Amino acid sequence: MNSDASRRRDITVADVAKAAQVSKAQAARALGNYGAVSDDVRERVLAAAEELQYRPNELARSMNTGKSNTIGVVVGDIENPHFGLATRGITDTAKKSGFNVILINTDEDTAAEVDAVRVLLDKRVDGLIVAPASSVETAHLRHVHESGRPLVLLDRKAPGLAVDTVAVDMEGISYESTSYLIESGHRRIAFISTLKTEDNYRDGMPLESSQIADRRDGLERAFAEAGLDRPNDLVRLNAGDAESIKKITRELLQRPDPSTAIIASDGLIGLSVVEAIQELGLSIPEDVSFLMYDDFAWTRLTTPPLTVIAQPVYDMGVAAAAALIRQIEGRKASAAPEFTATLIRRGSVSAPRS
Repeated sequence: MNSDASRRRDITVADVAKAAQVSKAQAARALGNYGAVSDDVRERVLAAAEELQYRPNELARSMNTGKSNTIGVVVGDIENPHFGLATRGITDTAKKSGFNVILINTDEDTAAEVDAVRVLLDKRVDGLIVAPASSVETAHLRHVHESGRPLVLLDRKAPGLAVDTVAVDMEGISYESTSYLIESGHRRIAFISTLKTEDNYRDGMPLESSQIADRRDGLERAFAEAGLDRPNDLVRLNAGDAESIKKITRELLQRPDPSTAIIASDGLIGLSVVEAIQELGLSIPEDVSFLMYDDFAWTRLTTPPLTVIAQPVYDMGVAAAAALIRQIEGRKASAAPEFTATLIRRGSVSAPRS
């Protein structure tokens, strides 16, 4: 190892103080920009720090100042472009305000989320943005809120937890999109989600994700208002990797009373569903109609382009970060912006085969 590089990494406040010919306490105040210190001392300390290539110990600084200028972000699946885009909105906004971001992925597992929150609190982040894996098991988030640490929820709600929440009304857009399929003549409409449950879906079962529960409720309302029986046998949860999603798709399309339309609850699911349809030698929308949540570039490049439910995901990330930074800085909260999703009708929905 290069000895000069090692020496530079080990430069301490005491080294800077010695080079600047001041006390360690004076050097610490000048470097941390707190407490009283003369302009002459500050200039000497900063010059010495630059000469020695001093790098501050951020943990020590946060212990002295109470601020780390760091935001913790916890999401369920960073591979999902939905969260990737939201995280970009968060980091862009945080950077403009001088905050760094620590991101942790939980694979939509509540136990992993509890661990992630603990790790971030141990790192003394100034606040947390969390897309909760469960809207029910939220004791760890309640603890964060009650401790006074700034907290914002992203994408999912947690009933009973009175914190800023940035999310779209999913029940309304689910109702609209399901009604569109029903009006197009579909009755056998499938819904596929990655939501993890211990059992297969059954009518009326409680769902821990507010997002998926709202989508289910919108689907059921559309069928009820149309006076039709709900196709609960076509709701598929626990979709995992690409192969399991393709297996679910094949089962839905090859059963005696197959689905005539499929709704994918996110882009990763949508990609695998489209692939499975192609592998079966079927065509969209001639053999099966298809729509999915989230609008990504590839959905416009397929033949035909896909009907999607577009969400302002980047703007939601921006809003979540802005709300958290307001809390951290002790500024009065402004009215939370209302975000809505939009059904974009392209070419992947048509009447089912007679």
